[in-house]
Amino acid sequence: MFTKNDLKKLIIPLIIEQFLAISLGMIDTVMVSSVGEAAISGVSLVDMINVLVIDIFAGLATGGAVVATHYLGARDSKGASKTAANLVFISLTAGCTAAVTVFFCGEGILMLLYGKSEADVLKNALVYLKITSLSFPFISVYNSCAALFRSMGDSRVSMMSSLFINILNLAGNSLFIFVFNLGVSGAAWSTVISRFAAMIYLLIRLSAGKGDIKLSFKTKPDIRMTARILRIAAPSGIENSMFQLGRVIVVTLIATFGTAQIAANALANNLDAIGCIPGKGLQLAMVTVVGQCIGAGFNDEAVSYTKRLMKSAHIMMAVINTAVILTMPLSLKLYNVSYEAKALGALLVLIHAGCAIFLWPESFVLPNALRSGGDVKFTLIVSIFSMWMFRIVFSYILARGAMLGALGVWCAMIMDWVFRTVMFITRFKSRKWIRGTLAE
Repeated sequence: MFTKNDLKKLIIPLIIEQFLAISLGMIDTVMVSSVGEAAISGVSLVDMINVLVIDIFAGLATGGAVVATHYLGARDSKGASKTAANLVFISLTAGCTAAVTVFFCGEGILMLLYGKSEADVLKNALVYLKITSLSFPFISVYNSCAALFRSMGDSRVSMMSSLFINILNLAGNSLFIFVFNLGVSGAAWSTVISRFAAMIYLLIRLSAGKGDIKLSFKTKPDIRMTARILRIAAPSGIENSMFQLGRVIVVTLIATFGTAQIAANALANNLDAIGCIPGKGLQLAMVTVVGQCIGAGFNDEAVSYTKRLMKSAHIMMAVINTAVILTMPLSLKLYNVSYEAKALGALLVLIHAGCAIFLWPESFVLPNALRSGGDVKFTLIVSIFSMWMFRIVFSYILARGAMLGALGVWCAMIMDWVFRTVMFITRFKSRKWIRGTLAE
């Protein structure tokens, strides 16, 4: 179904898109670090909450994209377009619900999770959380629209929208932080504006209907279609939220060890995100390729393409993570944090980058092949068990019991990767993940 050239046209823009998406967070972090360590620590704490919410939206988008790819594989553009309309409605509802909840309960959420953090850190965190929560409807709809373009194999549109977001965010940060001296709130408002503009851009492109999917705002929500989407989207959203909730809990643990360890964790997360760029791009490609194969009834091709994409993931992850390690002496200079934070951050990056080459693709790229085959319950169970058993329980054992601090948390993370790798490889080889088409 996909030629070598087709795969290149799909994957290369996706990798560029991931680079642009990740650089958005890095721009915020680097620019906010000029305000001080309390500011960057506050933003990093909120980023964990925001990522938790946004990953729920990403789960919805993935669910909708899987259903859409099955229709596209079956050459049913009408069904794919109906999927798109229902997905946008679901995403908008979820985004508005999350925005209202987080905006009005933001202070309570921060006190519950990070109440033991320093007062300046919490003050900055509350400002950033309340403002960025206003962007939840925009990023939710944006994610779904981008996923729909990717399901058609047109990843160039979502790539261009990421570039659009980054240009707006960079301009907004420069204006609000350095000209108007708004600090953390300036970075937050810049994020809100850029997400809104990107959402409008994708809605216009999708409603133009130049591809196999045309979004019509006149399409009424369909209960059967909504149920079909949520059959895939709900487990994916729950899985993503549980994963990020686990990360929030361990960051809460790290927060008890002081501002320097919070800053080191934020720094390491920023640099490690670069090492995951090709893997995240191939995560998205996996949904399109495997989903269309399953929708067309080409199960053997789905297995074959999965193996090809996994091989590419390992090669690209090896190249980029080696580059992250070798360039650390230069990249660490970008962060205005203490020597203690930089030294710990460098150690955490080494652990992540070294292990990601061998474990990250099986832990996070391969599961998208299983989801695209309709096997969402298995990935949900494995991910939740692994997160709570290894990332949380062993984080406390190693960080507090063994007095390793943030280092213990990251060691527990590697244990989580090992377990996921074993489980997902075993499931893939069994072929029990191929459940048949969702297009009816």
